[in-house]
Amino acid sequence: VQLQAFGGGLVQPGGSLRLSCAASGSIFSIKDLGWYRQAPGKQRELVASIIAGGSRYYVDNVKGRFTISRDNTKSTVTMYLQMNSLNLDDTAVYYCNAKPWVGPEYWGQGTLVTVSS
Repeated sequence: VQLQAFGGGLVQPGGSLRLSCAASGSIFSIKDLGWYRQAPGKQRELVASIIAGGSRYYVDNVKGRFTISRDNTKSTVTMYLQMNSLNLDDTAVYYCNAKPWVGPEYWGQGTLVTVSS
């Protein structure tokens, strides 16, 4: 599975961004998809995930502001993260992650989100 993330950039506090993650390859093997982020000097953390069956998880400090979604076609899977009301603490490199039913997980290359006035 190959993952490619898009959509990062510079945004002012209170603004919005939408991240996309395109998955290709053995997409039938994907069970769960998620977005992680790593801020400077901090550990990578799970931001949001969408698991097989459609249940969604959000870390507390993005609830009500971020929305994760997933779009499946026959040959691709695309995951989105709509981020609203961004604040300075959301500045980080955002990574998409895919967990298969069996075997190791996959990571995208990361996309930088900078919230700054």
